[in-house]
Amino acid sequence: MTLLGISGLEVFYGAVCALRDVTLSVGQGEIVALIGPNGAGKTSLLMAVAGIVKPRAGRIDFDGAELRDKQPEAIVAAGIAQVPESRDVFTKLTVHENLLIGASLRSDRAAIQADIERIEALFPRLAERRKQPAGLLSGGEQQMLAIGRAMMSRPRLLMLDEPSLGLAPVVTDAVFETIAGLQASGTTILLVEQNSERALSICHRAYLISAGAMVAGGTPDEIHAAGTVDAAYFGLMSNATGTQP
Repeated sequence: MTLLGISGLEVFYGAVCALRDVTLSVGQGEIVALIGPNGAGKTSLLMAVAGIVKPRAGRIDFDGAELRDKQPEAIVAAGIAQVPESRDVFTKLTVHENLLIGASLRSDRAAIQADIERIEALFPRLAERRKQPAGLLSGGEQQMLAIGRAMMSRPRLLMLDEPSLGLAPVVTDAVFETIAGLQASGTTILLVEQNSERALSICHRAYLISAGAMVAGGTPDEIHAAGTVDAAYFGLMSNATGTQP
């Protein structure tokens, strides 16, 4: 079952085209990776889904409902949460207060507390630092907090933007183990990641984007077999095309 469907998506910043004719799908329960070099348009796609930027053309459907004209808070309420590349934790607020902000659209206090306990069990470091300002956390701890805050909205689709950025390898390992665990517990995930090998090691399907256009799509094995990853990352692609699943 397709949970998120995007077709013919175009995003412009003034006269600059960030995405052109982008089509992809994310099935219920999948981890789908969007890989590609810096500036390829990956973050623009997530921002369009989240309602932060408005596409010039195309459709964005979530569980059969069109999202293009919805405001960001309505998209969160519909079941989509984003963890931005910058993490954007509230540095002067405590870890606990940051988690509560993730549940700002909810009123079920007992369930909110239960979810905080579940997230603290998933990330024990957050439990240890519950009363500390988020600005005192390490980069890895802030990433855990950003993921936990997003999960407080109980999303059906979790969008992660470069979760390994700036993290030590051992911390990256822990974050990717957590992503796999979230998927196993029923959360669908759209993962944007510049580290293609990391992303392909964990996803069910992937799309390769270069210069704002999709150039390949399929299973990790199919992406590797297409031989387009290195070409995209090293700027060797011109008008390459790929098979969209």
